Amino acid sequence: MWGVALSAYLLAIFHRTSLAVAGLAATDRFGITAAQLAVFTMLQLLVYAAMQIPVGLLIDRFGPRSLILTGTVVMTLAQAAFAVVDSYPAALVARTFVGIGDAMTWVCVLRLVSRWFPPRRVPIVTQLSGTLGQLGAIAAAVPMGLALSRLGWTEAYLLAAGLGLLVTVALVLVLGDAPDARNLRGHPMSLGLVRGSLTASWGHPGTRLGFWMHFVTQFSATTLSLLWGYPFFVRGEGRSEEVAGLLLTSIVVAFMWSGPLLGFLVSRHPWHRSSIVLSIVWAIVTVWTAVLLWPGDAPLWLLLLLTQVVGIGGPASMIGFDLARTSNPADRLASATGIINQAGFAASLVVVIAVGLVLDWRTPGDSTAYTPEAFRWALAAQYPLWALGLLQVWRYRRRTRAVIDRAGLTASARAEG
Repeated sequence: MWGVALSAYLLAIFHRTSLAVAGLAATDRFGITAAQLAVFTMLQLLVYAAMQIPVGLLIDRFGPRSLILTGTVVMTLAQAAFAVVDSYPAALVARTFVGIGDAMTWVCVLRLVSRWFPPRRVPIVTQLSGTLGQLGAIAAAVPMGLALSRLGWTEAYLLAAGLGLLVTVALVLVLGDAPDARNLRGHPMSLGLVRGSLTASWGHPGTRLGFWMHFVTQFSATTLSLLWGYPFFVRGEGRSEEVAGLLLTSIVVAFMWSGPLLGFLVSRHPWHRSSIVLSIVWAIVTVWTAVLLWPGDAPLWLLLLLTQVVGIGGPASMIGFDLARTSNPADRLASATGIINQAGFAASLVVVIAVGLVLDWRTPGDSTAYTPEAFRWALAAQYPLWALGLLQVWRYRRRTRAVIDRAGLTASARAEG
């Protein structure tokens, strides 16, 4: 069951990142500028963040199996449309629906993991799910790049869409909402009940703590991986295109090695989840500060260190989901998870836009002349969000600890070991 659900998430990551290697081909196919190309990324982040709460509510009502099937079908059809359209507005619509289908996947996987595995194992399996899902990004970088160069745009994206058919069949045949039920349905929810569920979820300080954990840990890695990492390494740090590609890949490597480690730590020390997050964020801030203040180009070892600490932020953001699990009853777990999951993507959207605005301010009128100084100014836009996130994590961890029984939390975790 877990393998089939994970294949849907891997497919979602693949579709989400499939445009990263097709930027030049997209500008030629649709006749667009670099700024218009960046709209694809901003739209993707916006749609994903906006969909999280509705998806959480739908999962609570109709179950994760129905939603993950719907998301996979939507992604498949949208990617097929993206393969054949040849106008920029139509391509934006197609990518919007790719984002909608993508947004339905991860929260479903989290809900399935919480139902199919004992509580003691949930943090580890959650981190493994996120880690193995990154194989989809690797598949998008290498095989998709080869397919584009050898088959062309339409054939490559139709082939990518075809993968969704295989995953859909596997989901229909294998997946169940729980070990004892193939399809679980929640109570019909009126507008008042929806408002009450969201209010109750947000009202628990553990949900808010998870929200701010997700907010403060993820955006730096997402900003580098989806849009600004490559130009920063090439024009901001004077690295070759090959080295810049390796540095971006090393972010994924950091995600993959740190995920299982953090899952183990969280399962063994659930009372110290916020301390783990605070330590990671301070490490990210410290290394970024060293890179931005380094006179001239930062040395390669420091840039590699940056990719590792930034990459750890991805798995660290998933610790927020564990707060949702331990702070909410099962009937509103997906809603709480959706609230938390939108935080990091909303922060990433703000940073992506802010970096672009500052770059244009520091180098007006010529996007080909971005300087190292301009990138230092632009990437300093992360500091206000770090400050806000750190402050909020500190505030809500105190409130959460006031309402969660430490002994009970630790004993429950150990009992399932």
